[in-house]
This record gives sequence, structure tokens and C-alpha cells, in this order.
Amino acid sequence: EIRSAVEAIVRRPNICGAVTFHTYSGVHLRPPSRMADDELPPEDIWTFKKLGDQGEAMTGYPAISNYHEFRYHPKEVITGVFDDWMYEHRGVYSWTTEIWSPQRQAGITDFKYIDWFREHPHADDVTLLKWSDEKLEGKGYHDWQQFMHSQLGEVEIGGWDAQYAFRNPPPPLLEAEITPLAKWAIWQGSCSPRLEHRKTIVEPFTGGWRVRLVVQNTGWLPTNVTKIAADRKLCRGVVGEIMGEGDSSVWLVSGLLRQVGEQLRGWSSVAAGGFGFETFDTSEDVAVFEWVVSQPGTYQLTASHERAGTVHTEVILT
Repeated sequence: EIRSAVEAIVRRPNICGAVTFHTYSGVHLRPPSRMADDELPPEDIWTFKKLGDQGEAMTGYPAISNYHEFRYHPKEVITGVFDDWMYEHRGVYSWTTEIWSPQRQAGITDFKYIDWFREHPHADDVTLLKWSDEKLEGKGYHDWQQFMHSQLGEVEIGGWDAQYAFRNPPPPLLEAEITPLAKWAIWQGSCSPRLEHRKTIVEPFTGGWRVRLVVQNTGWLPTNVTKIAADRKLCRGVVGEIMGEGDSSVWLVSGLLRQVGEQLRGWSSVAAGGFGFETFDTSEDVAVFEWVVSQPGTYQLTASHERAGTVHTEVILT
């Protein structure tokens, strides 16, 4: 099952983000799980924070660090998880969303996720019982009663129905709980890099034409998505290509048929204002591909990036 999921993801290099949905805690968990935040590129932590802040605004779920805020034991780290793999090996922003928080549903807001299960005030139990009675029609908790077990004899059964009240949202509350989560996932998709054609410049001169293809990343994220993807070279830069009629050695004077350019930054890396701290009018979101051709005809120009899409245009030289 895991191999199938991995292969499906690897076959789709255009994936720019990931959310895996679990239950339960009512939080958005982000990498890293096995190291502190200062081991990651600061640019990625800043972007994680922006995505997480929007997630909290849209869903009510806090966005927290696996390592710093969601460890089952202070001396142990969580390993082998999906969001770490997507971030470290695929280079995209990834989350584990733990659906549903009975505590928050009952009005308990001052609690620390994992720590609460080890120790919490008795008043919280009373609050949860009241919530079960009023909102779950008493289905979340069953009074203890005697029961004759076929092997153990007389025992007592009862207490919380963990599968109904804690592990999952009860069916009547499911749609309202997951709808904002879907909207947040879609919103993250809208943050992806997006390659757009800006203009094609043709300059005739004696003996041929100079052709330039200009494209821009108009998406919020850079084409590489994360800084770690750029550092580890997990995806290529923008690729520019030209196709003409007949043998290219006849009509192509200069420039490669296929050119690999740089990564293009997105709006996420634009600073808040022009205070003289850095240069703000750079063109790092733009790529220009240039060729010189000698023959008239129709030429197909393409720019592509596996995460930002593909643009096509053509020029007719006469």
C-alpha cells in the first residue's frame, strides 16, 4: 500500500503540496518531526508559518510543529511519517491534519494536545460529559453496568465510546467539521507556482531573426516550491524549447534547442515594503530564452516547468 502511494506521487512531479488527514487532535502538524526548526532553511519555516496561519483562520485548527509541540514523549521523536517524506524528499510543503477535537467542541481551549491525555483537571471530564449529553444525545459516554462475559464471567463495561466521540467526528457533525479542511487544501493548491507567457520578441536583422521568449512565474510560491527543493536540486528550472521545420542545423544559428534555466521566485518571497533593506524590483520571477534563426517559417516555442506548468506560442517569420 505504501509503495503504491509513493509510486503514484513520484509519477506526478507537478504535485506542489500535500495534506494527509488523520484523527484526532484538531491540529495541523508540520515537519520536521525529528529535528528542531533551526535545522531547516528559514525561508521554509516562514512559508510554513504563513500557510499555517491561514489554515488556522479557515479551520480553527492551530498549526504546530511536530518536533516542538506534538511529541508523545519528551525523549523520543516521531519518525517515518508522510509529511516529513513529502517535504524532505519531494520538496513540497506538507501537513498531517489531525481531524476533530472533542475538548475544543466541549469548550475546553486551554490544553496541550498530547499532554492532556496524561493529566488534566477533573473539571474537564465533567465538561466533556455535559457536552456528550447535550450535543451527542448521550451517545458519547455509557454508564457502567454489569455484563456476563463468556470467558471472564461477570465484568463491568461502560465509559467513553472512543470511536464515536473521540476518534472521529460523530456522523451528524462530520460534514461541518471537514468542509473547512477541504477549503484549506484547495486554497493551498491556489498558492502553487504558475508559469505564464509574457511576450515574444522578434528582431529581424540581415541574415535572420533574433527570437526571445519571455515567461513569468505569477504564482505565490517559487517554481521550486521550497528552499530545500532548490538546495537539494529536487526539480529542474524552467525549460525553454524551440521547434522549426526541417533540420535544425540548417535554420538554428545560435541558442540551444532545449535550454534549462533557473528557478523563478514567487510572490511569497517579495518583502513587505521598500525600506531600502534590499532590492525589490528584481526580475527573478522572469525567464528569457533566446535563439537566432536564419530561415523563414513557423517556429513553436515552449517553456515548461514540472511544477509550474507549460506555455506554448508560435512565431511565423517571413
